[in-house]
Amino acid sequence: IQISDNWPGYSLDLFTYPQHYYGDLEYVLIPHGIIVDRTERLAKDIVQDIGDNDIVVLCVLKGGYKFCADLVEHIKNLSRNSERFISMKVDFVRLKSYHNDQSMQDMQIMGGDDLSKLTGKSLSRFPLFSFSLCFTCSIFHIFKDIVGTGRTMKVLLNTIEKYKPKMIKVASLLVKRTSRPDGYRPDYYGFEIPDLFVVGYALDYNEHFRDLNHICVINDHGKAKYRV
Repeated sequence: IQISDNWPGYSLDLFTYPQHYYGDLEYVLIPHGIIVDRTERLAKDIVQDIGDNDIVVLCVLKGGYKFCADLVEHIKNLSRNSERFISMKVDFVRLKSYHNDQSMQDMQIMGGDDLSKLTGKSLSRFPLFSFSLCFTCSIFHIFKDIVGTGRTMKVLLNTIEKYKPKMIKVASLLVKRTSRPDGYRPDYYGFEIPDLFVVGYALDYNEHFRDLNHICVINDHGKAKYRV
């Protein structure tokens, strides 16, 4: 789903959201209900593509944890109602690439199990909110919250590919149209959005707004209020 640059968004008055964020947001870009429906559709597409393979899920923290949890739950529900059970194992890594609303030159990768266990496995990566892995499965999936220039994902992928997994797939809830694209696109993504700094649905600004269910655009007052 592509959201155009001139999309005005939804008025905050149409939705409920935590009172402590009153005055900090510009508008709702994607309501929670639409996120849920789109995530369910991504799960269906992934299950159709998995075939007879199980999944190793790597969840990218912290921004990807809600997307990953919801996507994995949808995949589980589809598995329960199908003729074949899909086995999934989950692990987590954390990527730190922002200071306030600015992307940093150097990215930090923290956490995760011994990635050497991925050698020879089929991996599917979903960039959105978090990553999960199943070290005994044949497909590896990475879940992430948002892909902008693609620099962060390329660093992560280069790190994982050193261990020569059999296959890797990436899923992201959001893909951002930026002025510095590098041609990278995830295998699955929910929404293509303008080059805006968005918060909510576990996406944060200096650890705030993760408890906001909708994806919203933060205003200048909010940035100043929570700047570090």
